[in-house]
Amino acid sequence: MAKESTTIDVGEPSTITKSSSHVVVDEKKKKKGFVAAAAGGGYKRGLAIFDFLLRLAAIGITIGASSVMFTAEETLPFFTQFLQFQAGYDDFPTFQFFVISIAIVASYLVLSLPFSIVSIVRPLAVVPRLILLISDTVVLTLTTAAAAAAAAIVYLAHNGNANTNWLPICQQFGDFCQATSTAVVAASISVVFFVLLIVISAIALKRH
Repeated sequence: MAKESTTIDVGEPSTITKSSSHVVVDEKKKKKGFVAAAAGGGYKRGLAIFDFLLRLAAIGITIGASSVMFTAEETLPFFTQFLQFQAGYDDFPTFQFFVISIAIVASYLVLSLPFSIVSIVRPLAVVPRLILLISDTVVLTLTTAAAAAAAAIVYLAHNGNANTNWLPICQQFGDFCQATSTAVVAASISVVFFVLLIVISAIALKRH
């Protein structure tokens, strides 16, 4: 009797091997992407927390600067009640501009806190960080203008101007000049804070 031979079709193992290898590669890519996103979100969350703390500090500084300038007032004691020399912030339009501008800046900082909190909760979100970047740049311009204008008047109060016969008044109104100088220094510090906030937003918006 002739022996019958049977043939078994095993198929193409190479196809199965290739497909399984593709699955493994895809899973590795997904894991790498997840790890990279987690790392990026971690440092951006750290930047957002630092941003929030800076805003809290800037709120205190701007409120203090506006309050000190608003309450800056001094009356010379050696005149009668009918003839007195008095100096106050409302005697100088530049100081009035300073008080209003820095108060607006402080209000803006309070309103910006929710956006900063959103950036902490969602560090990869672009829209709140972009809003903060644009708004901080605009407010930085206002803060710089107010601080620079007030600093010019404070300089004249301390040193005067011989060419225009403007005499320094700080020898008589020492407390008033000290208060206005303190307010200008505080506003200048807030300018530095805003520069740091803008740098933080720019770094946070940078893509990997």
